[in-house]
Amino acid sequence: MDDRIATTAEAHEDSVLPRRIEVRTEGTANAEPLPEAVTQKPVEQKSPAEWAYERLVLYIQAFEKQLDGDQEVAMGFVGAEAGVLRIEGLGYFDPDIVTFYGSDAAGVRTQLIQHVSQLSVILRAMPKEVEQEAPRRIGFLLAKELGAS
Repeated sequence: MDDRIATTAEAHEDSVLPRRIEVRTEGTANAEPLPEAVTQKPVEQKSPAEWAYERLVLYIQAFEKQLDGDQEVAMGFVGAEAGVLRIEGLGYFDPDIVTFYGSDAAGVRTQLIQHVSQLSVILRAMPKEVEQEAPRRIGFLLAKELGAS
């Protein structure tokens, strides 16, 4: 607690604003402010799918910032033998579906459609495709849509 005195309106606003707290052993916690596009609409007005989508975009973008020029972001499937999906797109369908678009390690087009209550994602660094000059950074493309840099 602190000694700050808040009006009722400020206390209510603080209770609905999204917060992000990350502490890591390597000391590189994500301290960047949330993009305005994420904070301007109150959380209680967002569908579970929209809210999950926005946070996934931020996590993917932060993960990609740690990759080198020979790596791209992919996701492993939790609790499944389906392998890895190189993330090439992300979307949602209100009120409760999130979908990932991409390709597997063999280059086969893949799409994961998942209910937000079952959402569990492992982000992985995969070698970029050899014939590509630069690694794809889907997180930054998705972040543009959120108004993040």
